[in-house]
Amino acid sequence: MFDPGRVSHGRRSPGPDHILVAQLDGAAWRHARWRDPTPDEETAAVAELRELAAGRADLLAEVAGIMLGAREDTLDEPRARAAAYLCRAAGADEALIPQWAEEGKRRAARARTRPHAGPAGMP
Repeated sequence: MFDPGRVSHGRRSPGPDHILVAQLDGAAWRHARWRDPTPDEETAAVAELRELAAGRADLLAEVAGIMLGAREDTLDEPRARAAAYLCRAAGADEALIPQWAEEGKRRAARARTRPHAGPAGMP
């Protein structure tokens, strides 16, 4: 008998770190502005990120780096920089941000490729 619960679909279910990264990403992006935040806005954003992260400087760095790398040279880059700043202010591990920025660049490049159709620009 077929049991869909026992069949691997090539994906792992998201673990607690993945869920926390998604929550941190959403909070950082929500608080990021196209302008400098007011002191009260910055305080509230940093407090929320610190509370969510619960000491996970590595995950704050992941969020900051992915945002910076994935949105480099896009119209969203200024807002991504603002979100990354908030992650840094909340205690992101600065040493980890560059490697995550590279991962963000890789993910953005993969997202731009056309599946099974060859390089972009080809008929």
